[in-house]
Amino acid sequence: MASNTYNLYGRANSGSLAVQIVLEEIGAPYEMVWVSRAPEEVAALRQINPTGKVPALVLPDGTPVFESAAILIHLTHAHPAANLAPPAGTTAHARFLQWMLFLSSNVYETVLRSSYPERYSTIGQAAANEIKQQAVADYARHLELIHGALSPYVLGETLSAADPYLYMLTAWYPGDLAALHARLPKLAQHAELLHRRAATVKAEQAHTGD
Repeated sequence: MASNTYNLYGRANSGSLAVQIVLEEIGAPYEMVWVSRAPEEVAALRQINPTGKVPALVLPDGTPVFESAAILIHLTHAHPAANLAPPAGTTAHARFLQWMLFLSSNVYETVLRSSYPERYSTIGQAAANEIKQQAVADYARHLELIHGALSPYVLGETLSAADPYLYMLTAWYPGDLAALHARLPKLAQHAELLHRRAATVKAEQAHTGD
């Protein structure tokens, strides 16, 4: 008999947090599979996700999916009653896709560039500091752009799957987060709204072990 349970492969303080929050918001049954950075565990993960990265989600029918934005968008389609995205084909859904892809291709990219700057130059560590400084500046600029759209959520008054994604990525900001929140008050309000939600509390407890 087919299972209705998802299996979420994740790691503490990783991209699996947003997916777990959305699974909690939906109320879908899931099991966490925690993956360390140990070579044997990463090798096993590659059987699910060939990139060896988290998150990866195995769907109830056994199909593995990776890339956090793709996972989140799929979950909104698979569970429309949760109302975590507007109906497909509407103008509101176009805006939802816009911000999901913006977060994935722009904000997430600056996370990687600021965390692993040596990978972005042929001279490696020698250019790392300058690359990281530019990444942090780009990170703030991207968050400033989405800050203008918040009211109080990404799509207005209704929570969507874009909100846990933004919440997670904002928390990873490598600069002075308090100063950023002071400068972008709607972003600070958004973080507080998400932080208080039961789904976020449960997911963050799982990531911290509390």
